[in-house]
Amino acid sequence: MKNEPEAEIASTSIGSPLTRADRLEMLESLERCIHNAEYSQLVLKVPFDDGRLQKRPGMHFHFKPEIFFQIKGWTKFTFPGENLTLKPGEVCILPAGTPHHEEIFSDGGSFRNLVVGFYSNAISLHLAFEVSPGKPEIEVIEFYDAPNLDLFLNLTNSLVDSERSRAQSKSKLIKGLSISLFALLKSLVETGSEEINKDIGKVFQTKWIIREQISNTKLNVKSLAERLQCSPDYLSHLFHSQTGEKLIHYIQRMRIEGAALALETTPLYVSEIAWSSGFSDAAYFARVFKKFMNVSPQDYRQQQEAKRRREEKRPKTIYYDREDFSPGKAHRT
Repeated sequence: MKNEPEAEIASTSIGSPLTRADRLEMLESLERCIHNAEYSQLVLKVPFDDGRLQKRPGMHFHFKPEIFFQIKGWTKFTFPGENLTLKPGEVCILPAGTPHHEEIFSDGGSFRNLVVGFYSNAISLHLAFEVSPGKPEIEVIEFYDAPNLDLFLNLTNSLVDSERSRAQSKSKLIKGLSISLFALLKSLVETGSEEINKDIGKVFQTKWIIREQISNTKLNVKSLAERLQCSPDYLSHLFHSQTGEKLIHYIQRMRIEGAALALETTPLYVSEIAWSSGFSDAAYFARVFKKFMNVSPQDYRQQQEAKRRREEKRPKTIYYDREDFSPGKAHRT
């Protein structure tokens, strides 16, 4: 795995802020999906849970989920265990940590999709077009403050779980969750977030690149500055002045947050998690992890497992004079 050549930092454009026409296109796309969900006509696609948080040749993944709304043309996704084609009007949710590769196809010479990305405290929506045969590119992008980010993530993750469910109520769950999620996204676009988009340039472009390239071991302040055509000192100063956090600290924090997720939710070896989180050296990863989390990766995993066991042992019902640990009894009359 570690002998694979590292991908260079992407040289694609990050796009421009939205115009009124762009915003209207986003709103129409989201409204169309809400309508389809209301009338049980929504086509929602979710890939299998194969290769989660693992680096695969020609693929990349994010530590948070991603949502694709297909408007025109097709998007072909390649995953470790399957291929999936997204057609106009369909929606695809990529769960956190899903390795994937995208290839696009025009429908009568046009391609368009709307993509939702999640950050540590913000949400992005961008419209993509075909910049060259088979290759998508961001045309316009908007960032939104999301103090209630957990609500969006919980709805998205619940949609993934519902799509994979075999419950009889599956269609109703998908209907309710998708209407709620898409309506919340539509509300973001309607209200806008001018303050956060005043400088769509360096700071948010930096965060966008970090999100896209987090597992790339070549990602650092120097490579980011080269990508954004400025000096490393300027970018570091700008990022720190606007966020209050040093850029190198932010990169490491994002990597460690993703590594913690992998330690909690996957059986991957620590060395595999280090590599998938953008660290080329497992020993250095362990030192950085302990710096942020105050425990080693192995101890963190054990703590999380112990926490789960403690929660399972908690009483199920609390009465005035006693605690009940049983799941309850059915009373028939």
